[in-house]
Amino acid sequence: NAEIHDIAVALGVDAHGPDDSPDLSGLRYGKVVIMSDADVDGSHIQTLLLTLFFRHFPSLIDRGHIYVAQPPLYRIDVPAQGKKRPARRLYALDDGELTAMRDRLAQEGVRETAIEIGRFKGLGEMNPEQLRETTMDPATRRVLPVRVRAGGRADTVEMFRMLMGKGEASSRRSWMEAKGDTADADI
Repeated sequence: NAEIHDIAVALGVDAHGPDDSPDLSGLRYGKVVIMSDADVDGSHIQTLLLTLFFRHFPSLIDRGHIYVAQPPLYRIDVPAQGKKRPARRLYALDDGELTAMRDRLAQEGVRETAIEIGRFKGLGEMNPEQLRETTMDPATRRVLPVRVRAGGRADTVEMFRMLMGKGEASSRRSWMEAKGDTADADI
């Protein structure tokens, strides 16, 4: 469709399947980083984009060109503590990391009431400096490479097909009934 064509033009690589040998000499980017909000909606967008790359640009995944950004959900402002400890701004990806940072700060002697914690609603809420520091700057951002374990391509493609494919509602329902209790829901 037109959107896939436009993405292919932007990337400099034609859409292809898993058994094709595409010409990657025109690839315009060494890294393609999927950036979405750190919430359920962002995860859904991320899944849709990963599905697109698995279906139409699998060689970019195979050759290590696709990454997923991990924007933080929380910002923690820690005040200066004497001359040896200047003010700091920390970022936490999720509730678990926020709890770990609070515990570490308490061990450092920082009072809970002294820190300020802000929750980001999404990437669009960040000011340009925060977006650069947390998600864009290669020195400070967190990104994960998208990889398929050795020998796992067929299973991964099948899972994406079942979860994201048209006409797969009964397969999805069966899978959710069997494995739904192992899913981690962010509500």
